[in-house]
Amino acid sequence: MKVLSPRGLDEALAMLAESAGRREVVTPIAGGTDVMVSWHHREKNGLTLLDLSRVRELAVMNWNVVGGCFDQGSGGMGVPSFDLRRDAGASPWLELGGLTTYWDVMQSREAAAAYPLLGEAARQVGAVQIQTRGTWAGNIGNGSPAADGVPVLMAYDARVVLASVRGRREVRLDEFYTGYRTSVRAADELIVAIRLPPPAWDVQWFHKVGARRAQAITKVGVALSHGANGWRVVANSVAPTVVRCRALEASLDAGRTFTGPPDIESLLTADISPIDDMRSTAAYRRRVLARLIFFRLAECA
Repeated sequence: MKVLSPRGLDEALAMLAESAGRREVVTPIAGGTDVMVSWHHREKNGLTLLDLSRVRELAVMNWNVVGGCFDQGSGGMGVPSFDLRRDAGASPWLELGGLTTYWDVMQSREAAAAYPLLGEAARQVGAVQIQTRGTWAGNIGNGSPAADGVPVLMAYDARVVLASVRGRREVRLDEFYTGYRTSVRAADELIVAIRLPPPAWDVQWFHKVGARRAQAITKVGVALSHGANGWRVVANSVAPTVVRCRALEASLDAGRTFTGPPDIESLLTADISPIDDMRSTAAYRRRVLARLIFFRLAECA
């Protein structure tokens, strides 16, 4: 096993480029929470980890605010600094650096007010120890279909910022995954930030079903949002990746009404493919997801 420990972003990207040139697989780690869970059954021979804990450029949250700015510290694992810059010509957007933790967002009144689903999801990710070390970028990069942070980010139309020695690019989060634990991220690229567009939603809702309210892997989860770009219905633990339920979204955007959960379930089948496993069954996941969505939509009507 080998651990690479860059002291800055440029060095981290150079290490990734060099490793990619040798076709050496490198696993970036921030809080390390996902790595530790799988540590005992993970193959160590040939394992190369990229420790990002000293890459302070990623320990930030940036917020552009119309007509004003403010500066606030935060006390999570990355100890992000807030760079809330004045930009009178722009609508507010939030950028979570690659080392921003769940705890950092939970401790920000401004972020919680603008994007309440982030705080709701963060509070249901493990215990406090996980919340203070686990990062939003790591939750995306790990690629688990049960990820709790990804549904709310996707419901907010988040974008993933990828960087390499070749430059930077942005990818919509709902276009990031290509399959189970696979994505469009190239071997020499690193998730350096997550961008969320200006908050402009009249419906925002997140629900997680697990054996317990927290410290439990999701059996089925859903995030809903509605804004100028229409409906977003995002589910986890029901497909190889966290997934948008686009058939249902299209029906909602067309103004269709539903008489019961079976109407919802029939549309969900176009986008989800749940399985039976130790936590639940495919039938349970389909039925519960449809009921959660139907009754929430009824409350919004």
